[in-house]
Amino acid sequence: MSESTSFDYAARMFHVGHLVRDIHQAVVDLGASLGLEWTEVVERDDQRIWTPEHGQRTVPLKFAYSTRGPQRLELIEGPPDTVWFAGDHPGNHHSGVWADVPALTSDLVSRGWTLVASQVSPEEGYGSFSYVRSPDGFLLEPVAESNIPRMERWFNGGGLS
Repeated sequence: MSESTSFDYAARMFHVGHLVRDIHQAVVDLGASLGLEWTEVVERDDQRIWTPEHGQRTVPLKFAYSTRGPQRLELIEGPPDTVWFAGDHPGNHHSGVWADVPALTSDLVSRGWTLVASQVSPEEGYGSFSYVRSPDGFLLEPVAESNIPRMERWFNGGGLS
């Protein structure tokens, strides 16, 4: 993305990520309180993540999304020492946007944002997501547009895979 190209954040935003300590309890509590219905809770033992501190590794991860859109709430229960760990600070964590992950991530980093994590290393093109933090602390998750069909299927009651 060049300086003359602007990314339309409002048009591309599709979720807010919320860190929780117990995803199964959060689904019940937030569903009842906010009138939300959820996708199935996905529990992975092998979520790929790359960080500057740890390099490439796989970690366990649990997540679910509210099913109605266009803006969705993502609940995430992650392990210590990852970008997804709630620890002493559960709550709103990031904003997710559909994007060309390599282009948007590289553009933001060139503007002074910090790469926090990605699915794979920058040399491998970041993968299907990254997390980049603005100088004032805003955390953005660009998510590959190629995921839209499978995510929409999942939001509508199908499986994620």
